[in-house]
Amino acid sequence: MSTAKYKRVLLKLSGEALCGKEAYGIDPANLTKIARQLKQVTEMGVGVGIVVGGGNIWRGAKAEKEGMDRVTADYAGMLATVINALVLQDAMEREGVHTRTQSAINIQEVAEPYIRRRAIRHLEKGRVVIFAAGTGNPYMTTDTAAALRAIEIEAEVLLMTKNNVDGIYTSNPLTDPNARRFDKLTHLEALNLRLEVMDATALTLCLENNLPIIVFDLQAPKSIERAVRGEAIGTLVYTEE
Repeated sequence: MSTAKYKRVLLKLSGEALCGKEAYGIDPANLTKIARQLKQVTEMGVGVGIVVGGGNIWRGAKAEKEGMDRVTADYAGMLATVINALVLQDAMEREGVHTRTQSAINIQEVAEPYIRRRAIRHLEKGRVVIFAAGTGNPYMTTDTAAALRAIEIEAEVLLMTKNNVDGIYTSNPLTDPNARRFDKLTHLEALNLRLEVMDATALTLCLENNLPIIVFDLQAPKSIERAVRGEAIGTLVYTEE
């Protein structure tokens, strides 16, 4: 097996990544596929942290539009990410990967509290760490949580997965046949062009801490492994020297 380019990565999985072709919930076959890819990555000696979204179960923005209090809706979304984290942890442990879930909100019966030094120690021991409940704060997306946790655990790259979209485009490639894909661009260009990479808070965090981002299609064959090896996949977002 070829060597990895990165020693430690943070993988951002959307909730939709877990439901696969289903409209809602979790697709067990797709979950197993993700777990097996991550097993291959850990066997390459790569430390893996994961932040998972909750959009396959709950969407706070939609609930807010329907009249729900925003803070309450966001906390409900955090609980959805905990469900996804526990399901992903189970799938990975069934593949023989030692995994720990840490939650930004206190749910001690099912997950450890998020403690940075403990998370790093788990990674040093070869365990995968899943970070649930976002940052633990309303008004903050799981994209922001992914950028923050990546910086905190000293990850070398943030891997952003998309479903059936193989990178960053000038517009939505699923609706615009003239959309053009970027092979690479800077954080500042992504901010100035208002591209839908991630929210501006998350992108600014990556810019200020010189954290590269690779945006790629999760459903492509061995996509996570290829990204970790440094192969040309998706779009690279970087800071110019």
